[in-house]
Amino acid sequence: MDADVRLTTDLADDLDRAFDALVVAHQDRLYTIALRMLGDAGDAEEAAQDALVRAYRALATYESARIRELKLRGWLTTIVLNRCRSVAARRASRGPKPLSIDADQTRPIEAAAPEGAGPSASAERHAARERWATRLKALPASYRTAVVLRHVDGMSYPEAAAVLGRPEGTVKAQVHRGIALLRTMLEAEGRRELEEMTA
Repeated sequence: MDADVRLTTDLADDLDRAFDALVVAHQDRLYTIALRMLGDAGDAEEAAQDALVRAYRALATYESARIRELKLRGWLTTIVLNRCRSVAARRASRGPKPLSIDADQTRPIEAAAPEGAGPSASAERHAARERWATRLKALPASYRTAVVLRHVDGMSYPEAAAVLGRPEGTVKAQVHRGIALLRTMLEAEGRRELEEMTA
């Protein structure tokens, strides 16, 4: 039995007892999605926590049969994306916040450092994460969302289409265009570096 199917069954039977398992199973991926959408650890944590609170409140109003039918992963993703939009809108009204993603902020998705990796390797990984976060943040929101769901969260195209309420072909096109823009950014950065080295 799929872990989310088992979890929805447990939630339908005893929400309060099973909700901790939902948090453990999904909090890191919700945080990761929020971090890649918002580019700020504090905002991402707020969006992820708020999504879990809203999920609990919604589940508390649902009949058991409705809870058992939930596609939990997609449902939670929809909630966190909505929270990201709200946080981003509120942040925009306060003015821009500098983009900063350091090692502590990426803790849920941080891979263990290779054995023997020194400070310079750690600094390079940190710099690479910063560059990728900046590139993702530069994408139009619809492309960024599609790329994050497909390539960061690992959703299939049908799952991402269901979460976003868009046709699968549209999501594929948005992912393709987002990847093409990221590739263009990389190429432009490479040209700049080459020009700087030869100047």
